[in-house]
Amino acid sequence: MITIALSKGRIYKETLPLLEAANIIPVEDPEKSRKLILDTNQEDVNLVIIRATDVPTYVQFGAADIGVAGKDVLLEHGAEGLYEPVDLKIAKCKLMTAGLADADLETLGQNGRLRVATKFTNVAKRFFESRGEQVEVIKLYGSMELGPIVGLADLIVDVVDTGNTLKANGLKPIDHIADVSSRLVVNKAAMKMKHEKIRGIIEKIKAAVEKNA
Repeated sequence: MITIALSKGRIYKETLPLLEAANIIPVEDPEKSRKLILDTNQEDVNLVIIRATDVPTYVQFGAADIGVAGKDVLLEHGAEGLYEPVDLKIAKCKLMTAGLADADLETLGQNGRLRVATKFTNVAKRFFESRGEQVEVIKLYGSMELGPIVGLADLIVDVVDTGNTLKANGLKPIDHIADVSSRLVVNKAAMKMKHEKIRGIIEKIKAAVEKNA
């Protein structure tokens, strides 16, 4: 059995045509079904529907053989124990710092450490450490834009697509940390034990990505 870990929403929808290219078609819609494990047209392939942030963990520990995860999630997770054979070139965005549009960046942090609100705590720490800056990282799970507005933080680290949400809340993007797109990830042990089946899936998906490029 091959188990593929996916998350609902944009990544799932944009992954479906790539799975179809590998002749993997779910028999139910996860948006309409309450099931967390979905059968496909192939008896030996199923899909497990989980939170996007959990995909690398499921694949790392072998609860799933293959997964689709954003590069932002992989950077935060560390991607330990995973192969990352294909950039699917879907769900593209950028990982950036942002702050209030009218803030004086030169004076931020002068009265102490910069406070940075984010769910990407590991990414944020590494980024500011690489610049020799010590910051106080505040873990948030959503609505990052509120941090600077209410004075909780000086900056945020978050994914930026169009930038419209930042603009609507009086914020502006500042530092580019990484380009983000969804990646196919594979458990290293599964790659050895189920090599022929997994390699076939990878090659078909890779061909579909290159065709769409």
